[in-house]
Amino acid sequence: MAGRAPEIKNKKAYHDYEILEKYEAGIALKGTEVKSLREGKANLRDAFVRIEDGEAYLFNAYIAPYSHGNLFNHEPTRKRKLLLHKSEIKRLFGKSQEKGLTIIPLRMYFNERGKVKVEIALAKGRKKYDKREAIKRRELEREAQKAMKFYR
Repeated sequence: MAGRAPEIKNKKAYHDYEILEKYEAGIALKGTEVKSLREGKANLRDAFVRIEDGEAYLFNAYIAPYSHGNLFNHEPTRKRKLLLHKSEIKRLFGKSQEKGLTIIPLRMYFNERGKVKVEIALAKGRKKYDKREAIKRRELEREAQKAMKFYR
């Protein structure tokens, strides 16, 4: 393989949510989905995780149809099973039942063994004023860094 496979990130997640806990999960994919991921053609923007019948599933994650696929190509936004330990699933299910908490994917990547992994997080939605406050704090930190750099 020439080069590394790209990492697909959910950039809006850190803006829209406050991340409480992170988990690494495997994901059950079809062959054309893996090939499409290696090309970097995926999007996690509106994706979320739901636990049904004691199993975790990833919904609304867009993986583009493989360019060289045939009529057996995959459906782009189908629900995909996440591979987690039973204890992790129970913990996530219990926490996600609390008001205001949800499970979202943060990034999708290939580990060193070439397996596709999804980093999921237990998150709490931010209000509009919280988002503004976070942006303001980030800008103040940048200005402080610039001032320190200039001072040195």
